[in-house]
Amino acid sequence: MYHISIISSSIRIDRKSHNVALYFQEYLKTNKLATAEILDLKQYNFPVFDERLKNQKSPSLEALEFKNKIIASDAIIIVSPEYNGSIPASLKNVIDLLYEEWQNKIIAFSTVSSGDFGGLEALTHLQFIFCKIGSICISKNFPVSKVEEKFDNFGKPTNKKETDDFAKIFIDEFLKCIEASKK
Repeated sequence: MYHISIISSSIRIDRKSHNVALYFQEYLKTNKLATAEILDLKQYNFPVFDERLKNQKSPSLEALEFKNKIIASDAIIIVSPEYNGSIPASLKNVIDLLYEEWQNKIIAFSTVSSGDFGGLEALTHLQFIFCKIGSICISKNFPVSKVEEKFDNFGKPTNKKETDDFAKIFIDEFLKCIEASKK
């Protein structure tokens, strides 16, 4: 069974994207598709890093733990809100903290917004960044528009069947990519 890390990117009060991360964790567990762990950037509460982890003289234990969890993951789902047409600073901060650890790592994206477009501008930025550093970005994505209407604060979708049907397409592609990378 694969181990998936789900990065919950928002550190804001009353964040809604975290509910989508909770949903994916439960979806993978319930369907017995993979083990899944949420790497919650709000809980990590990282400072703004002034250097890549490998160049830091005394890296924090939390930063080393985060790095090790990325390395140990078979693949990663990044759940990110769109803030002002891009990604949150908290996410860019941890992307830039690592480098080699992201290379050849399979990454899937779920972007969310309170508007109608599901964070598609943030998605474009994420795809560019991760392709640039050598990650393997899957072609399917999971955009969520009007996120506050589609998920409760526990990650339960308001329309379970529709959400699960959409998630199945996304996760099936994700798992195929993981399987192909292992061969």
